[in-house]
Amino acid sequence: MQFQQLQYFVAVAETRHFTRAADLVHVAQPSLSQQVKALERELGADLFLRARGNITLTDAGEALLPLARRILADADTARHEVQELVQLRSGRIRLGATPSVCTGLLPDVLRAFHDRYPGIRLLIEEGGSHDLVRELARGALDLALVVLPLPTPSPALTTVELLREDLVVVSSPEAPAPGGPGRRTVRVADLEGERLVMFRHGYDLRELTVAACRAEGFEPDFAVEGGEMDAVLGFVRAGLGLAVVPRMVATRSGRGLRVTPLARPGLHRTIALAHRSDVAPPRAARELQRMLLERQPDPPPR
Repeated sequence: MQFQQLQYFVAVAETRHFTRAADLVHVAQPSLSQQVKALERELGADLFLRARGNITLTDAGEALLPLARRILADADTARHEVQELVQLRSGRIRLGATPSVCTGLLPDVLRAFHDRYPGIRLLIEEGGSHDLVRELARGALDLALVVLPLPTPSPALTTVELLREDLVVVSSPEAPAPGGPGRRTVRVADLEGERLVMFRHGYDLRELTVAACRAEGFEPDFAVEGGEMDAVLGFVRAGLGLAVVPRMVATRSGRGLRVTPLARPGLHRTIALAHRSDVAPPRAARELQRMLLERQPDPPPR
Protein backbone atom coordinates (compact mmCIF):
# COMPACT_ATOMS: atom_id res chain seq x y z
CA MET A 1 0.00 0.00 0.00
CA GLN A 2 1.44 3.35 -1.06
CA PHE A 3 0.72 6.80 0.30
CA GLN A 4 0.00 8.05 -3.23
CA GLN A 5 -2.60 5.33 -3.74
CA LEU A 6 -4.46 6.47 -0.62
CA GLN A 7 -4.36 10.05 -1.89
CA TYR A 8 -5.89 8.97 -5.21
CA PHE A 9 -8.50 6.83 -3.45
CA VAL A 10 -9.63 9.74 -1.24
CA ALA A 11 -9.80 12.04 -4.26
CA VAL A 12 -12.10 9.62 -6.10
CA ALA A 13 -14.19 9.07 -2.96
CA GLU A 14 -14.72 12.81 -2.52
CA THR A 15 -15.40 13.66 -6.16
CA ARG A 16 -17.16 10.37 -7.11
CA HIS A 17 -15.53 10.80 -10.53
CA PHE A 18 -12.18 9.46 -11.79
CA THR A 19 -11.48 12.28 -14.24
CA ARG A 20 -12.26 15.05 -11.75
CA ALA A 21 -10.20 13.22 -9.11
CA ALA A 22 -7.25 13.05 -11.53
CA ASP A 23 -7.52 16.81 -12.12
CA LEU A 24 -7.65 17.39 -8.37
CA VAL A 25 -4.37 15.54 -7.72
CA HIS A 26 -2.72 16.68 -10.97
CA VAL A 27 -2.20 13.27 -12.54
CA ALA A 28 -3.38 11.62 -15.76
CA GLN A 29 -6.68 9.80 -15.35
CA PRO A 30 -5.37 6.40 -16.65
CA SER A 31 -2.50 6.54 -14.14
CA LEU A 32 -4.90 7.33 -11.28
CA SER A 33 -7.25 4.48 -12.26
CA GLN A 34 -4.30 2.10 -12.47
CA GLN A 35 -3.09 3.02 -8.99
CA VAL A 36 -6.58 2.65 -7.47
CA LYS A 37 -6.87 -0.82 -9.04
CA ALA A 38 -3.44 -1.71 -7.65
CA LEU A 39 -4.65 -0.63 -4.19
CA GLU A 40 -7.73 -2.82 -4.56
CA ARG A 41 -5.53 -5.81 -5.50
CA GLU A 42 -3.32 -5.13 -2.48
CA LEU A 43 -6.34 -5.03 -0.15
CA GLY A 44 -8.14 -7.90 -1.84
CA ALA A 45 -11.41 -5.97 -2.14
CA ASP A 46 -13.15 -3.59 -4.51
CA LEU A 47 -13.31 -0.07 -3.11
CA PHE A 48 -15.73 1.39 -5.66
CA LEU A 49 -18.82 0.24 -7.53
CA ARG A 50 -18.20 1.53 -11.04
CA ALA A 51 -21.15 2.34 -13.26
CA ARG A 52 -21.32 4.84 -16.09
CA GLY A 53 -21.74 8.25 -14.45
CA ASN A 54 -22.17 6.74 -10.99
CA ILE A 55 -19.19 5.93 -8.74
CA THR A 56 -20.08 4.75 -5.21
CA LEU A 57 -18.09 3.33 -2.33
CA THR A 58 -18.33 -0.34 -1.43
CA ASP A 59 -18.45 -1.42 2.22
CA ALA A 60 -14.67 -1.87 2.04
CA GLY A 61 -14.31 1.64 0.63
CA GLU A 62 -16.49 3.10 3.38
CA ALA A 63 -14.30 1.38 6.00
CA LEU A 64 -11.06 2.59 4.42
CA LEU A 65 -12.07 6.24 3.84
CA PRO A 66 -11.80 7.62 7.41
CA LEU A 67 -8.53 5.72 7.96
CA ALA A 68 -7.06 7.02 4.71
CA ARG A 69 -8.07 10.58 5.58
CA ARG A 70 -6.38 10.26 8.96
CA ILE A 71 -3.18 8.90 7.40
CA LEU A 72 -3.10 11.76 4.88
CA ALA A 73 -3.76 14.32 7.64
CA ASP A 74 -0.96 12.87 9.77
CA ALA A 75 1.41 12.99 6.80
CA ASP A 76 0.43 16.61 6.20
CA THR A 77 1.14 17.42 9.84
CA ALA A 78 4.52 15.69 9.62
CA ARG A 79 5.38 17.67 6.49
CA HIS A 80 4.58 20.97 8.19
CA GLU A 81 6.52 19.96 11.30
CA VAL A 82 9.65 19.19 9.28
CA GLN A 83 9.32 22.40 7.27
CA GLU A 84 9.15 24.66 10.31
CA LEU A 85 12.27 26.72 10.81
CA VAL A 86 14.37 26.33 13.93
CA GLN A 87 13.34 29.67 15.44
CA LEU A 88 9.60 29.15 14.76
CA ARG A 89 9.65 31.78 12.04
CA SER A 90 7.15 29.82 9.93
CA GLY A 91 4.50 27.15 10.28
CA ARG A 92 0.86 26.91 11.26
CA ILE A 93 -1.40 25.90 14.12
CA ARG A 94 -4.86 24.43 13.61
CA LEU A 95 -6.67 25.31 16.83
CA GLY A 96 -10.24 24.41 17.68
CA ALA A 97 -12.24 26.16 20.40
CA THR A 98 -15.80 26.60 21.52
CA PRO A 99 -17.23 30.01 20.51
CA SER A 100 -17.37 31.26 24.08
CA VAL A 101 -13.69 30.40 24.59
CA CYS A 102 -12.86 32.26 21.37
CA THR A 103 -14.64 35.29 22.78
CA GLY A 104 -13.31 35.17 26.33
CA LEU A 105 -9.97 33.35 26.67
CA LEU A 106 -8.24 33.32 23.30
CA PRO A 107 -7.87 36.95 22.15
CA ASP A 108 -5.22 37.97 24.72
CA VAL A 109 -3.30 34.68 24.45
CA LEU A 110 -3.28 34.69 20.66
CA ARG A 111 -2.17 38.31 20.59
CA ALA A 112 0.79 37.49 22.83
CA PHE A 113 1.64 34.44 20.72
CA HIS A 114 1.41 36.42 17.46
CA ASP A 115 3.62 39.17 18.86
CA ARG A 116 6.29 36.59 19.69
CA TYR A 117 5.89 34.43 16.55
CA PRO A 118 4.43 36.62 13.78
CA GLY A 119 5.32 34.09 11.07
CA ILE A 120 3.06 31.37 12.49
CA ARG A 121 -0.36 31.16 10.80
CA LEU A 122 -3.23 30.62 13.23
CA LEU A 123 -6.14 28.65 11.76
CA ILE A 124 -9.10 28.77 14.16
CA GLU A 125 -12.13 26.49 13.98
CA GLU A 126 -15.12 27.21 16.22
CA GLY A 127 -17.45 24.42 17.27
CA GLY A 128 -18.97 22.51 20.15
CA SER A 129 -16.79 20.15 22.16
CA HIS A 130 -18.34 17.11 20.45
CA ASP A 131 -17.43 18.42 16.99
CA LEU A 132 -13.94 19.46 18.08
CA VAL A 133 -13.19 16.03 19.57
CA ARG A 134 -14.21 14.44 16.27
CA GLU A 135 -11.98 16.83 14.31
CA LEU A 136 -9.04 16.08 16.63
CA ALA A 137 -9.54 12.34 16.21
CA ARG A 138 -9.42 12.52 12.42
CA GLY A 139 -6.32 14.70 12.41
CA ALA A 140 -7.93 17.94 11.23
CA LEU A 141 -6.84 19.91 14.34
CA ASP A 142 -3.57 20.12 16.29
CA LEU A 143 -5.10 21.37 19.56
CA ALA A 144 -8.57 22.12 20.85
CA LEU A 145 -9.95 24.00 23.83
CA VAL A 146 -12.93 21.99 25.01
CA VAL A 147 -15.33 21.90 27.94
CA LEU A 148 -15.03 19.00 30.40
CA PRO A 149 -16.39 16.46 30.84
CA LEU A 150 -16.17 15.53 27.18
CA PRO A 151 -19.49 14.50 25.60
CA THR A 152 -17.86 11.24 24.50
CA PRO A 153 -14.75 10.38 26.55
CA SER A 154 -11.94 9.21 24.27
CA PRO A 155 -8.83 7.31 25.39
CA ALA A 156 -7.16 8.54 22.17
CA LEU A 157 -7.12 12.13 23.50
CA THR A 158 -4.98 13.76 26.17
CA THR A 159 -6.61 16.61 28.09
CA VAL A 160 -4.98 19.13 30.44
CA GLU A 161 -7.25 21.29 32.59
CA LEU A 162 -6.66 25.02 32.11
CA LEU A 163 -9.22 26.71 34.31
CA ARG A 164 -12.53 26.40 36.09
CA GLU A 165 -14.75 29.35 35.30
CA ASP A 166 -17.86 30.71 36.99
CA LEU A 167 -21.03 31.26 34.99
CA VAL A 168 -23.10 34.42 35.46
CA VAL A 169 -26.52 35.70 34.40
CA VAL A 170 -26.61 38.58 31.93
CA SER A 171 -29.64 40.75 31.25
CA SER A 172 -30.55 44.12 29.79
CA PRO A 173 -30.13 47.00 32.30
CA GLU A 174 -33.52 48.29 31.13
CA ALA A 175 -35.28 45.01 31.97
CA PRO A 176 -36.34 43.99 35.51
CA ALA A 177 -33.43 42.60 37.50
CA PRO A 178 -33.37 38.79 37.67
CA GLY A 179 -34.69 37.53 41.00
CA GLY A 180 -36.15 40.93 41.90
CA PRO A 181 -34.89 44.48 42.64
CA GLY A 182 -31.77 44.87 44.73
CA ARG A 183 -30.57 41.29 44.41
CA ARG A 184 -26.77 41.08 44.23
CA THR A 185 -26.84 37.40 43.30
CA VAL A 186 -29.40 35.11 41.74
CA ARG A 187 -30.05 31.40 42.20
CA VAL A 188 -30.72 28.93 39.41
CA ALA A 189 -34.17 28.43 40.98
CA ASP A 190 -34.88 32.15 40.41
CA LEU A 191 -34.71 31.54 36.66
CA GLU A 192 -38.00 29.66 36.78
CA GLY A 193 -40.56 31.79 34.97
CA GLU A 194 -37.88 33.99 33.38
CA ARG A 195 -37.56 34.08 29.59
CA LEU A 196 -34.13 32.82 28.54
CA VAL A 197 -32.13 33.46 25.40
CA MET A 198 -30.71 30.02 24.63
CA PHE A 199 -27.85 28.76 22.54
CA ARG A 200 -28.24 26.28 19.70
CA HIS A 201 -28.31 22.52 20.21
CA GLY A 202 -24.83 21.06 20.65
CA TYR A 203 -23.61 24.15 22.49
CA ASP A 204 -21.98 23.16 25.79
CA LEU A 205 -23.57 26.06 27.69
CA ARG A 206 -27.03 25.03 26.53
CA GLU A 207 -26.69 21.52 27.97
CA LEU A 208 -25.22 22.84 31.22
CA THR A 209 -27.96 25.46 31.75
CA VAL A 210 -30.84 23.15 30.88
CA ALA A 211 -29.47 20.42 33.18
CA ALA A 212 -29.13 22.94 36.07
CA CYS A 213 -32.74 24.10 35.63
CA ARG A 214 -34.04 20.54 35.54
CA ALA A 215 -32.06 19.75 38.69
CA GLU A 216 -34.09 22.53 40.36
CA GLY A 217 -37.32 20.92 39.16
CA PHE A 218 -38.37 23.09 36.22
CA GLU A 219 -38.04 23.35 32.47
CA PRO A 220 -36.46 26.60 31.23
CA ASP A 221 -38.65 28.94 29.17
CA PHE A 222 -36.97 30.06 25.96
CA ALA A 223 -37.72 33.45 24.47
CA VAL A 224 -35.21 32.89 21.64
CA GLU A 225 -33.04 29.87 20.92
CA GLY A 226 -30.55 28.72 18.34
CA GLY A 227 -27.89 31.44 18.42
CA GLU A 228 -24.12 31.57 18.78
CA MET A 229 -22.48 33.63 21.54
CA ASP A 230 -22.51 37.02 19.78
CA ALA A 231 -26.14 36.60 18.74
CA VAL A 232 -27.20 35.57 22.25
CA LEU A 233 -25.53 38.60 23.81
CA GLY A 234 -27.15 40.86 21.21
CA PHE A 235 -30.60 39.44 21.92
CA VAL A 236 -30.06 39.95 25.67
CA ARG A 237 -29.02 43.58 25.10
CA ALA A 238 -32.23 44.04 23.12
CA GLY A 239 -34.22 42.94 26.17
CA LEU A 240 -35.51 39.64 24.78
CA GLY A 241 -34.49 37.67 27.87
CA LEU A 242 -31.71 36.49 30.20
CA ALA A 243 -28.76 34.25 29.39
CA VAL A 244 -26.26 32.23 31.39
CA VAL A 245 -22.73 32.85 30.09
CA PRO A 246 -19.12 32.47 31.30
CA ARG A 247 -17.85 35.28 33.52
CA MET A 248 -14.92 35.85 31.14
CA VAL A 249 -17.30 36.48 28.24
CA ALA A 250 -19.47 38.80 30.34
CA THR A 251 -16.40 40.77 31.44
CA ARG A 252 -15.06 41.16 27.90
CA SER A 253 -18.45 41.77 26.21
CA GLY A 254 -20.38 43.29 29.10
CA ARG A 255 -21.06 46.74 27.62
CA GLY A 256 -24.81 47.23 27.59
CA LEU A 257 -25.40 44.25 29.88
CA ARG A 258 -26.27 43.79 33.55
CA VAL A 259 -24.08 41.03 35.01
CA THR A 260 -25.46 39.15 38.04
CA PRO A 261 -23.38 36.42 39.74
CA LEU A 262 -25.01 33.11 40.62
CA ALA A 263 -25.31 32.43 44.35
CA ARG A 264 -23.26 29.59 45.78
CA PRO A 265 -22.71 26.85 44.83
CA GLY A 266 -23.36 28.50 41.46
CA LEU A 267 -22.56 27.01 38.08
CA HIS A 268 -19.11 26.42 36.67
CA ARG A 269 -17.43 24.96 33.63
CA THR A 270 -13.98 23.47 33.18
CA ILE A 271 -11.90 24.39 30.14
CA ALA A 272 -9.23 21.91 29.02
CA LEU A 273 -6.64 21.77 26.29
CA ALA A 274 -6.88 18.55 24.24
CA HIS A 275 -4.72 16.84 21.64
CA ARG A 276 -4.36 13.39 20.21
CA SER A 277 -2.45 10.96 22.43
CA ASP A 278 -0.86 9.03 19.56
CA VAL A 279 0.60 12.02 17.68
CA ALA A 280 2.62 14.85 19.24
CA PRO A 281 1.32 18.30 18.27
CA PRO A 282 3.57 20.26 15.85
CA ARG A 283 6.30 22.37 17.38
CA ALA A 284 4.41 25.64 17.00
CA ALA A 285 1.33 24.10 18.61
CA ARG A 286 3.43 22.88 21.53
CA GLU A 287 4.69 26.43 22.03
CA LEU A 288 1.12 27.78 22.06
CA GLN A 289 0.19 25.02 24.50
CA ARG A 290 3.03 26.10 26.79
CA MET A 291 1.88 29.73 26.69
CA LEU A 292 -1.71 28.77 27.45
CA LEU A 293 -0.66 26.67 30.43
CA GLU A 294 1.67 29.37 31.77
CA ARG A 295 -0.91 32.14 31.50
CA GLN A 296 -3.69 30.27 33.30
CA PRO A 297 -3.88 29.98 37.09
CA ASP A 298 -4.13 26.59 38.69
CA PRO A 299 -7.77 25.49 38.76
CA PRO A 300 -9.41 25.71 42.18
CA PRO A 301 -10.20 22.46 43.98
CA ARG A 302 -13.55 20.93 43.15
